[in-house]
Amino acid sequence: MSGATVARRQAKGVATDRSVIEVMRSVPVPEPVLSRDREAELSNRQREILTELATIFDKGFMELTMADLAARLNCSLRTLYLLAESRNELVTMVIDRVLRGHGRAAHNAVAESMSALEAIRAYLHAANHAVSAVNPEFAADMAAIHEGLDLHEAHSAYLIDITRALLELAVERGELPASLNDVDTAAMARMLGGLGRDFARPEVLGTFRSGPATAANAMVDVVIDGLMARQRLEAQETAR
Repeated sequence: MSGATVARRQAKGVATDRSVIEVMRSVPVPEPVLSRDREAELSNRQREILTELATIFDKGFMELTMADLAARLNCSLRTLYLLAESRNELVTMVIDRVLRGHGRAAHNAVAESMSALEAIRAYLHAANHAVSAVNPEFAADMAAIHEGLDLHEAHSAYLIDITRALLELAVERGELPASLNDVDTAAMARMLGGLGRDFARPEVLGTFRSGPATAANAMVDVVIDGLMARQRLEAQETAR
């Protein structure tokens, strides 16, 4: 076992007192497109519009103008421009709110009593579930605007950071197989946390027999179950 891994596991008396919930909450969240102060100032009608737009954008938005959106929403153009200066800004504002809702659901799927590895499984399963709602038209349109790419990059990076923080906790608690030595948690987190985003790419959507969310969750299970089985086997061999 390498010195870095030993050092992390020797910190057990302090670091491992943290719960999985505390570790997840310690990871900085991306800056919201719509600030909390601005959201608090929204009228009920403005909140309704943002909710309705999420349904409209889900089917693709590249051909829609602000005038088209105002007509569909039965509101004035002025109402939309008070929310955002452009169609793309409106898209990112709406989708950011949707992604944050998915993020809260993923956090809520984790129980404080879970092991770090089980927390990773529960968190990623819930996060990957959101992938199943993505259709190719929407994914292609988001990939075609730089605001969409930046937004997905920020949320994907956060998901990967959560996964890495939980992997670090697993190392500190001794939940990973000792034979992994100084495991590269950054690489493992990017692999596990990046599955949902990779499987949601426009050119990939629709190619899975089981669906993107089911496929991503199955791959997460392969890794987590493999790590747990290997750790149990090594513990049994050490006890002999």
